[in-house]
Amino acid sequence: MIKHRHIDKICIAAAVAAVVLTVLLMFGESLGLTRMSSEPPYAYKLFDDSRVHEIDLLVDDWDEFLDEAPEEEYIRCDAVIDGEEFTDIGLRAKGNNSLSLVERYGSDRYSLKIEFDHYGPGNTYHGLDKMSLDASFQDNSYMKNYMTYEMMDSMEVPVPLCSYTWVKVNGEDRGLFLAIEEPEESFAKRVYGNGHGELYKPDYKSLEDENADVALKYTDDKVSSYDNIFRNEKFETSDADRKRLIEALKILDENKDIESAVDVDQVIRYFVVQTFVVNLDSYLGPTGHNYFLYEKDGRISILPWDYNLAYGTYSLGMPDPVNDPDLYVNYPIDTPAWGEVMLNRPLFHNLMQHEEYYDTYHRYYDRFLEDHFENGKFAVDVRKTLEMIGPYVKKDPTAFCSYEDFEKAVETFSDFCTLRSESIRKQLTGEIASTIRGQSGEGNEFVDASDVWLPDMGEIADLEYDK
Repeated sequence: MIKHRHIDKICIAAAVAAVVLTVLLMFGESLGLTRMSSEPPYAYKLFDDSRVHEIDLLVDDWDEFLDEAPEEEYIRCDAVIDGEEFTDIGLRAKGNNSLSLVERYGSDRYSLKIEFDHYGPGNTYHGLDKMSLDASFQDNSYMKNYMTYEMMDSMEVPVPLCSYTWVKVNGEDRGLFLAIEEPEESFAKRVYGNGHGELYKPDYKSLEDENADVALKYTDDKVSSYDNIFRNEKFETSDADRKRLIEALKILDENKDIESAVDVDQVIRYFVVQTFVVNLDSYLGPTGHNYFLYEKDGRISILPWDYNLAYGTYSLGMPDPVNDPDLYVNYPIDTPAWGEVMLNRPLFHNLMQHEEYYDTYHRYYDRFLEDHFENGKFAVDVRKTLEMIGPYVKKDPTAFCSYEDFEKAVETFSDFCTLRSESIRKQLTGEIASTIRGQSGEGNEFVDASDVWLPDMGEIADLEYDK
């Protein structure tokens, strides 16, 4: 029998503590608390990327959906995901150039968006509100998006979850797609917790416009001057939210006390991978888009999105010849854009004016190359991914390429990344210039990429190429 003069008080205190703990476990998130391990169920169900999953889309009139796909209008459908049925969800085609080009190529293999709560607020897939099914358009390797997100994740940049998925429609095979978590409410809660900030996807209406806001340039204090940002908000924002973001851009423009307006460390880690993969259909390219912008308490950061035209396979407005492998394998990491484009990308250009941030950028690059390439990790990841998806690509009935083209694309993708890592190591040591101006001079021992043919990976130009 336990004897202690305070035993009654101890028992009461223990009982109270147990009750408090139970309440926190049951209602902690509604009280604004975030669990240390808060991964939602969808993260380890559909987005377990160690295997290929299966989605069967149940659509009343699939032919009508395909006819109207370029309109990007949602229709109602059901979906069976790994044997579980989810009803009354929204489905539409997605894409910019790809929507028209898919049809021009005589294909109906559109990338898709699935919005679980489109028709029924609160409907989710185990907590997931929205995802994409990427068709690997202009990516014969099926790996550009998947491997880039893996690289970003290795640099501790917040990334959407993704996994390979075998897609059917009404029981008939459609092919191998990449399921990608859309950065919206579920993503924000998973990454930042219930008290998350604001999320935007800046994008242009027309490339003929200046699009200074897409470039994250400060112009004035008028909310209307940033329509390309606020028009694409993911959550409903207030005037205070918008003014807070504009103030962050103003501080970025002034280039003083920059850490009060920018999550500098996260942004630098993002740009390490972004410049490695040579994605010119991006913030650092002439279009300036294909990213998400996160803001919390007046500080902004940039998040990755859309890499099917990365690895030197974006040709719109690029130099001639557009498929020069030596150019892209040795692409400079310190001025990763031409002329006015570089000067008009303050989130990169202004940060690199600070010696401290410039040194951090190079230090992170050193770590990235060592951890991801020089220890053999990348080669292992490519091999494992090839073994996992190869059998599915071989039987893919709507593939944009043959299985032989796929194998060649994977080889080319792997060779490009390996040579790129070698070039950047030499840029870090000074053997190769790390700026466009420096590379135009003499004394550079460029990494030889003459055996790489970039179009083997798939690229934007609507042309037939001969080697």
